Amino acid sequence: MARRVVITGIGVSAPGGVGVDAFWNLMSEGRTATRGITLFDPSPFRSRVAAEVDFDPEAHGLTPQEIRRMDRAAQFGVVTAREAFADSGLDAAALDPYRTGVSLGTAVGAAAGLAAEYRVASDDGRLELVDHRYATPHLYDLFVPGSFATEVAWVVGAEGPATVVSTGCTAGIDAVGHALDVIRDGGADIMVTGAVDAPIAPITMAAFDAIRATTSLNDEADTASRPFDASRKGFVLGEGAAVFVLEELEYARRRDARVYGEIAGYASRGNAFHMTGLRADGAELAEAIRAALDEAHLDASAVDYVNAHGSGTRQNDRHETVALKSALGHHAYRAPVSSIKSMVGHSLGAIGSIEIAACVLAMQHHVVPPTANLHTPDPECDLDFVPLTARAHRTDAVLTIGSGFGGFQSAMVLTRPDRSAA
Repeated sequence: MARRVVITGIGVSAPGGVGVDAFWNLMSEGRTATRGITLFDPSPFRSRVAAEVDFDPEAHGLTPQEIRRMDRAAQFGVVTAREAFADSGLDAAALDPYRTGVSLGTAVGAAAGLAAEYRVASDDGRLELVDHRYATPHLYDLFVPGSFATEVAWVVGAEGPATVVSTGCTAGIDAVGHALDVIRDGGADIMVTGAVDAPIAPITMAAFDAIRATTSLNDEADTASRPFDASRKGFVLGEGAAVFVLEELEYARRRDARVYGEIAGYASRGNAFHMTGLRADGAELAEAIRAALDEAHLDASAVDYVNAHGSGTRQNDRHETVALKSALGHHAYRAPVSSIKSMVGHSLGAIGSIEIAACVLAMQHHVVPPTANLHTPDPECDLDFVPLTARAHRTDAVLTIGSGFGGFQSAMVLTRPDRSAA
């Protein structure tokens, strides 16, 4: 019998506020945290809005040396991991370090930090050969995304498995799925897991401008993220992190830990089709959903809420709607579905974990977050997308799904502890 894995600690750094309470207040109130970009001058770009985290690393306990050493994404990871670990009630000094591991997801790693350092070392692009004397001595840490796992492992004293998962926009689900498998397979009793990304930088905006994936609603920044709405113009880039403490259920019970929920099922599929395109029938995402439900031993009718990928592009929204109908059958019309990207934007690899946090809190409070800015639904997106306002709703089993460039399609099923199969 597989070991059961539960969530005992949560940390969130997201647009709208750092910390779980600030995040849930934004979700439950249906407020948006999208705005004009302030992290750099966005005037040269087609898309000039984003969902930024108001983040002062020193105010959140990072030393000047740590701030100098770490990329913004790594800083998110460390601060958020500290919150999650404190929330779990674990004592790092009392843990077996070899039975404690780390699994973090990221889509673009320290891309923003690398780009900034290139500007310095190349004298703003004027030098054909960069001058290494001007580069930070920690440049290698920016180059290797594995450094993110190292930083978090140091925070919690983990000396077990340490991994960084980079599967684009599904990385935040896949990293948690990897941590789930490590515990189930007996490789660790505790995993600190989640995802981080800080992609709001000129290089990223230029990349998405080139394929016209991000929104052009620059004059309506606070409502620019419009998943499933007929007036949408692309996604709004975001940033942030969510980190969880996962434990084997019996380990958690022995220490009388608070259990937020169980990760009951996880699956990932690839479409082997196109780097950015999606098959119109949503077959791969539907198959990932069915596989995750099978692993959770749940019928489609047991799903109380679906946290959608809901990026706010026409291709994704319609693909996802078709996939849900295929996987859930008629129940797809009965289960509430929403996209929190309408409020916190799309933080690439990090968003999958931020959405897991939203799902866990939805189960805790029996409240479904809304799809903000959904006034005129796309006729081809005809499910119950919970427009504008959060909804009180009994939520014992939640499905969260993600879709990423490269054809990655992932699904995870979370359940309340008293709902999970024995």
